[in-house]
Amino acid sequence: MRNILIISFSLLMLALGQQAQAQERYHIHFSNWGTEWDFSYAPDSIINFDFDKNGQTLQGNTNGGITIPFDVGTLNKVTFDEDTENETKNGYRVFAVNITTRDGEPVLTKEDYVDCFISIDAKGEFSNYSAEGKIRGRGNSSFKWYDKKPYRIKLNEKHKILGLDKAKKWVLLANYRDVTDLMNTFVFEMAEWMGLPYTNHTRYAEVFLNGDYIGLYQITEQIEQGSNRVNISKDKGLLLTLDQDDGPDLSPDANDNFYTKVYSMPMAVKYPEEEDLTPEKLDSIKEVFATLERAIKSKDYQQAEALLDMESFIRYLMIQEFVYNVELSAPRSIFLFKDGDGKFFFGPVWDWDAAYDFSWSDMYTGHTFFRDYRETVMGSNPLKQNGNYKLPAFFTDLFACKPFVERYKEVWNMYSDSIVSRNWEQMEKYLTHLNRGPLDRDLQRFPLSGFKPANETAKMKKWLENRRDFMDNLINNIPVPEEVTPIEDEEVVGTLNYDVELSMANGYKQDVQVNIDFQDFCKLLGITVSEYNENNIINIVPINPDGSVGNNTAAATYGGWFNSKGYTTIWNTDSHVYIEIGSDLFNWACGCHPDICQGNDKHTVIMQYQYQVGNKLKKVNVVVNFTIADDDGGWNWPWW
Repeated sequence: MRNILIISFSLLMLALGQQAQAQERYHIHFSNWGTEWDFSYAPDSIINFDFDKNGQTLQGNTNGGITIPFDVGTLNKVTFDEDTENETKNGYRVFAVNITTRDGEPVLTKEDYVDCFISIDAKGEFSNYSAEGKIRGRGNSSFKWYDKKPYRIKLNEKHKILGLDKAKKWVLLANYRDVTDLMNTFVFEMAEWMGLPYTNHTRYAEVFLNGDYIGLYQITEQIEQGSNRVNISKDKGLLLTLDQDDGPDLSPDANDNFYTKVYSMPMAVKYPEEEDLTPEKLDSIKEVFATLERAIKSKDYQQAEALLDMESFIRYLMIQEFVYNVELSAPRSIFLFKDGDGKFFFGPVWDWDAAYDFSWSDMYTGHTFFRDYRETVMGSNPLKQNGNYKLPAFFTDLFACKPFVERYKEVWNMYSDSIVSRNWEQMEKYLTHLNRGPLDRDLQRFPLSGFKPANETAKMKKWLENRRDFMDNLINNIPVPEEVTPIEDEEVVGTLNYDVELSMANGYKQDVQVNIDFQDFCKLLGITVSEYNENNIINIVPINPDGSVGNNTAAATYGGWFNSKGYTTIWNTDSHVYIEIGSDLFNWACGCHPDICQGNDKHTVIMQYQYQVGNKLKKVNVVVNFTIADDDGGWNWPWW
């Protein structure tokens, strides 16, 4: 009887479909995961409905040749109705998305799109949507490590999704690491409230992929150039990201990345797109950014302010520190943009599931956050970076400038009273709907032993409240510097040479150090020992054999891993020897990779002190000639 009833509805729909208006749609109602779902399909996208030969599956057949299956055992009814015209525009609801790929093809990679058909149930709050598109994986660690995958969908034509501005590309964030599902949303709300440009929005939806319920997702905009995204011009706009994953070391085959000239940060160009980037254009972008870097490094606040929108930079750093986003140190997911001859702006904000004091000790499986609200990335004195992480001095050098520090404090005090209360009110609006089944179903689909959304949400709120009080004291007590003399010139003033013998057997755990002769160092700078001031050290950087500044790849404030030719590299990638410089700037730890180095190997590496004397940056090169002793006795384990 049920099959006959469904067939009758199917025939009725097809008959009515000949007279259908644009707002009339086929609706498939079925029960699954303890609730009823309603996905609608526009008549002009569905050729017909039929059953498989066993009568167990109702199949919608699209114009593009994609078959959308529905299990007869779960079907409640099939109707042909008008969608509501009275949109209430409540974006806090939890919506539903049904995605069917061509021939049920699995989505296995981040590189290759799969054809699909997408139906979105907007719950009467916005217009429903159904059309063909494409889907692929996205993300780095989240796609690689976790069962619940994030995705990117690409519509065949630009369209509004759930009331958000029209575009083709959209992101489905899995938030698997985040039990609360609020971490990205809180920052998006906070950033928009604080006036950061082009901040993403949140729409929550429960998603089916090829008939499988894959849980609760956060739908948001793809960060890209566009009139409804980052609205920079097609001809002269720049959209960049400081991101280790997209940089030269971890994406060596890409043609859109480089290390920045001054601070040696991994940079990737997101717009212009890679196919439109010539080597000359890439060099031009590198030099444009280097102009800003030089102004910041020289602590020329007036020049830096002419090149960089300070309000966006200050708010961006403040948000990073407030939620303790340690990926500022890598860096990862740091977006900035520029339009023509205008200033650089920081934003949009992105990727916050490594913030909130995440426990990295179990990062492959873990969901532990909110441990200590007193941890800091930049520290109580950002210029000295006395927090928990070493980060590129690009982010902290302006704390040497009095007007920057004064404005940083002013901005914090503008927002601090309401930074939690106002934005948590927004979280409560989302939670009203998330707590009506979606969070429970998501946890049922992806069980997390020992974790409950309600408990983690309470922890998050308390952590943020404590964090606000802690940050209020910390920021208002950041040292206000005296006026600084901008650097107007720079010069390499001399070289110190050291020969060091490393033990191949001892690998990472060496007894030797590189001990810098402090008196010789001061003599090269043209100062006396008593005139030395540690505050005048701008940086200690690795120098590649071609004279370029290398990247700090060591697990210390300064230093680097070096390959067989003396260039900096990441660990385990032709990484032979390393130098690590911590709080003692004149006694350096060093060692070698026990699985890569060979006995009697010789390696020459260069580090460079950069020290300000008046308005001049004086540079002292330190050449270290390493010899690896062939002591063939095995290396000490464990080395840590």
